[in-house]
Amino acid sequence: MHSTNLLLEEPIRMVSILEPSKPNFFPAMTKIVGTLGPKSRSVEDISACLKAGMSVARFDFSWGDAAYHQETLDNLKLAIKATKKLCAVMLDTVGPELQVVNKSEVTISLEENESVVLTPHQGQEASSKVLPINFSGLAKALKPGDTIFVGQYLFTGSETTSVWLEVSEVKGDDVVCVIKNSATLAGSLFTLHCSQIHIDLPTLSDEDKDVIKKWGTPNKIDFLSLSYTRHADDVRQAREFLSKLGDLSQTLIFAKIENVEGLNHFDEILEEADGIILSRGNLGIDLPPEKVFLFQKSALHKCNMAGKPAVVTRVVDSMTDNLRPTRAEATDVANAVLDGSDAILLGAETLRGLYPVETISTVGRICAEAEKVFNQDLYFKRTVKYVGEPMSHLESIASSAVRAAIKVKASVIICFTSSGRAARLIAKYRPTMPVLSVVIPRLKTNQLKWSFTGAFEARQSLIVRGLFPMLADPRHPAESTSTTNESVLKVALDHGKASGVIKSHDRVVVCQKVGDSSVVKIIELDD
Repeated sequence: MHSTNLLLEEPIRMVSILEPSKPNFFPAMTKIVGTLGPKSRSVEDISACLKAGMSVARFDFSWGDAAYHQETLDNLKLAIKATKKLCAVMLDTVGPELQVVNKSEVTISLEENESVVLTPHQGQEASSKVLPINFSGLAKALKPGDTIFVGQYLFTGSETTSVWLEVSEVKGDDVVCVIKNSATLAGSLFTLHCSQIHIDLPTLSDEDKDVIKKWGTPNKIDFLSLSYTRHADDVRQAREFLSKLGDLSQTLIFAKIENVEGLNHFDEILEEADGIILSRGNLGIDLPPEKVFLFQKSALHKCNMAGKPAVVTRVVDSMTDNLRPTRAEATDVANAVLDGSDAILLGAETLRGLYPVETISTVGRICAEAEKVFNQDLYFKRTVKYVGEPMSHLESIASSAVRAAIKVKASVIICFTSSGRAARLIAKYRPTMPVLSVVIPRLKTNQLKWSFTGAFEARQSLIVRGLFPMLADPRHPAESTSTTNESVLKVALDHGKASGVIKSHDRVVVCQKVGDSSVVKIIELDD
């Protein structure tokens, strides 16, 4: 187990905890991914979410059709223009998700110790005796004694709205189960999770591929959240599929780890994926409760050392219906930050919750407080030790830029980049100050037309902790040695001043390419 990243200066004056926090231009270094849905899809609501701190919008295709999500995305684009806040788009696949089919949407009451049959015959009506499901191979995967969890979409884990079943008998295609707790299932969509059971369905289904092709491609999605990633090959196959879609060849794939199978192959999945989402809703069901914290801490540490973004889900479930999180949830958010997560993903809280904007704002404030006591010095030393020597040229420059910024107490690090890699490497070392990533667009051609790259790279940094992008004028090349480079720097500094990140007499660390060399320089601002 790795030593804590919590910095406490002893002896701490308890009264100092209550001192009001200083307002910052950036609500928090940790990013917030918000799921857009019924309670957060109007231009007005999305604008409020962006102002509160949402930097990535997630579109979950477990429910709603492409037309519904397109309307929401069109509203997002209008909100971005209105607020002048950049926001990335994430498409979340359904994957091999098992669902109870409840066409008439009747409320189903299940009584403890009674029996219920899971059947693949979807023509049957859902009731307290029969639950039709969307998978014909369940009977082959299960045996008596196995446990199944059924709950409302986005499991709450609440014992009154979700139910544990134990398999008592397998009859042909049907599975007979004993109900372990009384519960009421209400709504149109209940998901079904079989603890530590391999489900023989493809990770990227034909339906997922169709959605990516018809919705993802024209909308040039920034991130693909690959649900139920179980093997590195799942990521490779998804990448191969995206590469054939032209506009999505730059889309980053985030592997969603949701079960023990994904946990067992975590290292090779991390190597292949562009980032990791720890889906604690399903993981919390698949893993024994006492093991969840250990997986979270170990997985986040591995992501941090690999320099790949890590996203944690299911942190403030109670805010779906309440204005304040529970004490445990507030602590959980802070621990996710101290453990090293790049972003917090909100699901039901913003999708169908009563307080989507307040949830984003509250989570952002908790993240900001946790960042103040994040032991950056310990983290930096551990990361440098892990990388080892000799370092790569770019890694050496990135770590040197962070070290210099901390030594001179710089207010910001400005990094010029065209691919975004240099800025992500700087962010990997978790500097205490924000990193302004100035993305320099590049001109490219496919022999039919010319186009600029850069927008993808800028938006994709919106999920990395501490990284804040701005897109430069394409007429200013990143490797220029002329005065154009200075003019781009001036634009970046002016942006920093206007936003309140940089003030007179502040020191700023700049990382840029001059010719074939990478240069780190420190500048002190005049009045």
